[in-house]
Amino acid sequence: MDLLVIALILAGLYMAWNIGANDLANAMGTSVGTGALSIKQVIIIAAIFEFLGAVFFGKRVTSTIAKGIVPIDIISEVHPNIVVFGMLAAILAAGFWITLATFYNLPVSTSHSIVGAVLGFGLIAAFNGTIAFSDIHWVVLLKIMASWIVSPVLGAIFAYVIFSVIRSLFLHRAVDLPLVEKKFISLQVITACYIAFAHGSNDVANAVGPLSAGLRALGLAGNEIPIWVLIMGGIGMVVGLATWGYKVIETIGSKITELTPTRGFSAQFATATVVLLHSYSSLPISTTHTLVGSVIGVGLAGGIAAVDLSVIWKIISSWVATVPIAALTSALIFVGLEVIWL
Repeated sequence: MDLLVIALILAGLYMAWNIGANDLANAMGTSVGTGALSIKQVIIIAAIFEFLGAVFFGKRVTSTIAKGIVPIDIISEVHPNIVVFGMLAAILAAGFWITLATFYNLPVSTSHSIVGAVLGFGLIAAFNGTIAFSDIHWVVLLKIMASWIVSPVLGAIFAYVIFSVIRSLFLHRAVDLPLVEKKFISLQVITACYIAFAHGSNDVANAVGPLSAGLRALGLAGNEIPIWVLIMGGIGMVVGLATWGYKVIETIGSKITELTPTRGFSAQFATATVVLLHSYSSLPISTTHTLVGSVIGVGLAGGIAAVDLSVIWKIISSWVATVPIAALTSALIFVGLEVIWL
């Protein structure tokens, strides 16, 4: 049991590190892309507000990941170790995929990765007869998948409207345009704090949700998510941003469309608001999807020619591949762990 607990914790830290390197990096990429903040300043802001969002507002979505997709309690009654192996497989599968995506500078969805990976474990458990296929919480899964479609659209619309209002009220009337943009740098620092908090509240679940479920199956955690688990997730994400986040920051900050402080502010404010609303609703959405949608929204406000469609299609193709790859990898790892341990 000690070995399994250590493996779960290390896997959770690995996943949190991946989330920081990919998902948190893309959330903060607009601030760096506009020149409002340096990477060092982004890391400091993330260290504070990502941590606060994870610890004080991260329980809702963590509960959904931990027990809202696969019936963990039913599986635990059969054999607690099956839950542990399943959660360990899910974390590793999602982590491997995100590591690969980050290497190629692609901002993929950590939410898609972990939900697909947990589903992969659940499907194998159903195939083995541990649970029935109907025991998988398909309604919850459909709600999550629907939110993945809605969130980038909402982000794009919200960001488009915000930037259009800013352009109408400030940019078109400005005598000194660079001065107006300079003033929005201060506002973008505020939205950077906002988006870091929102990201922590939603995406910490992708690292610690499966960990929490595994610990609960072993009798080491109750129905409440242990505070140390949330703290660990927050720390891991900040370390991931600090050590490897620059690769994805480059894609979000400069390759989709030209970003100015007013555009960056619009994209960040829209993204943070959409993500925080979904955190309150306990739904694990993709910060990546929402932010990319928001960046596209402000880009479209300047006309379709302002958006690099080749980069967008490359990102979307990685999104489409995420769930099936994570599910298949998780299923294979789970079967391997069962063969070795049981």
